[in-house]
Amino acid sequence: MGARLTAVTAVRLVSGAAVAALVAGVAVLGSGLPSPATDEVTVPGALVDVPFSPTRLVCAGPLVLPQERDAGDAFDPVPVTPLTSLVAVATSSGGGAVTDLGGGVVAERFGAGASSTTSRWVTEPLVVQAEPTDDPASVAAATSAYVTAGDLRGLAAASCQAPTTDAWLLGGSTELGATALLVLQNAGSTAAVVHLDVYGATGPVDLDTEQYLVAPGAERVVVLGGLAPQERRVAVHVTATGGRVTAHVQDSTLDGFTPTGTDLVVASAPPSRRQVVPGVAVLATEVDDPDAGAVRLLAPGGGTTTARVRLLGPDGVEDLPGAGELVLEPGVVTDVPLGGLPAGAYTLVVEADRAVVASAMLARPGAPTQQDPDVATRERAWVPSVPAPDAAAATDAQVVAVPDRATGTLVLGAVARSGALDADGTATAEVRVLGPDGEPVVRERVELALGRTAAWDLTQLVPAGTRVRGVQVMPDGGAWLAGGLVAQVDRPDGTLLSVLVPVPADLVSGATEVREDPRLGTR
Repeated sequence: MGARLTAVTAVRLVSGAAVAALVAGVAVLGSGLPSPATDEVTVPGALVDVPFSPTRLVCAGPLVLPQERDAGDAFDPVPVTPLTSLVAVATSSGGGAVTDLGGGVVAERFGAGASSTTSRWVTEPLVVQAEPTDDPASVAAATSAYVTAGDLRGLAAASCQAPTTDAWLLGGSTELGATALLVLQNAGSTAAVVHLDVYGATGPVDLDTEQYLVAPGAERVVVLGGLAPQERRVAVHVTATGGRVTAHVQDSTLDGFTPTGTDLVVASAPPSRRQVVPGVAVLATEVDDPDAGAVRLLAPGGGTTTARVRLLGPDGVEDLPGAGELVLEPGVVTDVPLGGLPAGAYTLVVEADRAVVASAMLARPGAPTQQDPDVATRERAWVPSVPAPDAAAATDAQVVAVPDRATGTLVLGAVARSGALDADGTATAEVRVLGPDGEPVVRERVELALGRTAAWDLTQLVPAGTRVRGVQVMPDGGAWLAGGLVAQVDRPDGTLLSVLVPVPADLVSGATEVREDPRLGTR
């Protein structure tokens, strides 16, 4: 969480709204007056302590169902009803509520206090809002759709997202048998104009339509196959003006009539020369195994980029086989297989000479279906890269909600904030496993050498029968512990899988400098 700045001259009675109004008024009244730079007038400013804003997270609604097939078709694309639920965990807040996307209908409230949880069935997109105390609210939420059969078989889960004006989503495909739906949500009070840039396996895609209007309190679905057909690899850059939005891609694939994975693709970290993808739990596979998974990379800049993919594993740092030196052409989406790795949990680090964006796709084999006994089902999960914590933050605490019906494995990678990934040093933290009331059921001290990754099965840490609602990681400072939660449901026909990462809250707070404008002639 971000540190609360202490003002030298604090005026606690001034609210965030008042500060905004004051700044706007100064801008309007001063537009026709001489510039202070011209008059060589310097007025010392005062730091005004602005209260933290509520933390708002926007949650995906139910899955968009496929269109019904012809009446004579014997195969039902949705033979079972998807079970969609929300889990929210507040480890510190002044209370809060779950509302509809427009914020006008309160679905559920949770009280103020150190910890609380809420869970409910989801029939529409929802917003989780937690009020701050003297510190920002600490809250995490996740929605999950559990589907046991049909085209959308899988566990499609994702952490609820903070609204933004800029998001990069790397995941999905529009080739034959694949469906990629971009879902745009506007939880604000003003309309947002969303601009899309789509990239494929050969570079940027020419779009007939690039802008979409998303009304306040509304959701809009864009069929990426209509914009960029027959693209084996897809990445989408979403930018918004007029308001902030959240975005995710609903990705699903079929091999004939056999489902081969459904998941939600959420935003990766912004372009950077170093990208970190946590929670990469793989099975032992051959190099060309279709269940090996892949790293997806995109260099959005104007020049060729050289990148290196490194693995932080249980035994230290090593290069991903075949990815010691990758040449990335600008705007071209590249997949690098994860095949040939020993089974285990890893943290992926991409280092490049220009800014890149990254994600990973994990896969799990399943069993054949009655419709096609020769083709086995598969499940897959998309893992976004995560931004490094703010160096000025007082704590790098992370909270992740555990999806309903799923068990969770916490994966932590000790990443050096700068310099060599395998530098000497350790990262330590307290892991708190949160029960049904949001209170810690178990507190576990962990210590990791830099450049290594370890995993903890949460169900093995708590008493038998305890329902785990979330996990909180409280680092001691120093190195960065990049965390991901591998959520899975084990079934007779194969494991259903999703990977969730912590979402940094979009905090508005701290000390805002307010300065008297001498051009107004007031004191």
